[in-house]
Amino acid sequence: MKTYKLGIIGYGSMAGNHRLQLEKGNVPVTLKGVFDIDQSRLTLAKEQGYLAYSSKEELLADAEIDIILVATTNEHHKALAIEALRAGKHVICEKPATMTSADLEEIIAVSKECGRIFTVDQNRRFNRDFINLWRTIDSGAIGTPYLIESRVEGSRGMPEGWRTQKEKGGGMMFDWGVHLIDQILYMTKSPVTHVFCKMYSIHYPDVDDNFRLFLTFANGLTAEIEISTNNFITHPRFYAFGTEGTLVITDWDGTGKVVKKLCDDNQWAPEIKKVKAGPTKTMAPRDPSTVTVTELTEPTDVVDNLDPVYEQLVAAIEGEELRIKPEEALRVMKVMEAAFLSSETGECIKLNV
Repeated sequence: MKTYKLGIIGYGSMAGNHRLQLEKGNVPVTLKGVFDIDQSRLTLAKEQGYLAYSSKEELLADAEIDIILVATTNEHHKALAIEALRAGKHVICEKPATMTSADLEEIIAVSKECGRIFTVDQNRRFNRDFINLWRTIDSGAIGTPYLIESRVEGSRGMPEGWRTQKEKGGGMMFDWGVHLIDQILYMTKSPVTHVFCKMYSIHYPDVDDNFRLFLTFANGLTAEIEISTNNFITHPRFYAFGTEGTLVITDWDGTGKVVKKLCDDNQWAPEIKKVKAGPTKTMAPRDPSTVTVTELTEPTDVVDNLDPVYEQLVAAIEGEELRIKPEEALRVMKVMEAAFLSSETGECIKLNV
């Protein structure tokens, strides 16, 4: 099998994560060299044994380079991706691919024009927590799902740098929202029909540091997506409601449980009994014998790293279908744009994506 050579533009911390994974040798891609406008990053690359190019033009002119990883701040993705595609390189772009859907459509057009592959590092499609959620729902364990809650929460605010700067594509919608929206849209092919979003700027006035996003799909599913950087008591990673049961994924490892209905428990006593909820019939505890509880363990067959991103690109270069398609990223971008508009106007945005 051919080994493909990679060049990186933007050798920051995320690019370093790619380097560490590629050095394990699990995929037929090797890093040859990098370019960064920060001289200290070029010095680091040299110390690590990689070529430090003097300019992006020198990198793109290197005939040995097959693939370019664009890992700069978000506002530069479009121009660099197009330049790399026109130089005859295949491109992996860090997320979000662009800051507008129009920019991404332009990249897709250039990719087709040049006959080169453009893909996006939506690596969280391969996370253990998400895979276990999807597998469990797909198995019918909770019946037909009608509400999925997806949350990522922290309490330490945001790191200094581009994440706090609007012009660089900062904020949680671009940083984490793009991943969680991609996961829900990847498993739900039904069109999104309504988007409502409330964004907060609690400690960072220029960008969203928290948001609540509600998506409604044509098939009746609703998704609630929450990102918080100011939450000191976290929720479960996923919580899903179905017609026959409830599913919870507690943490990143995919562990959790399913509580599924065995039979109805709808025989009500004539008199209201006082329970912990007070005098109520509706919220009285369910008879435990009417449900079954299944513990969910960490899936051991899931490759929860960057390898699948590179594997699907290599497979596409060699003629197979691309798994992380730019058109899927475009769908995510259009939902994100609707989310920003909803937060600005306070209105629910109708669309068909």
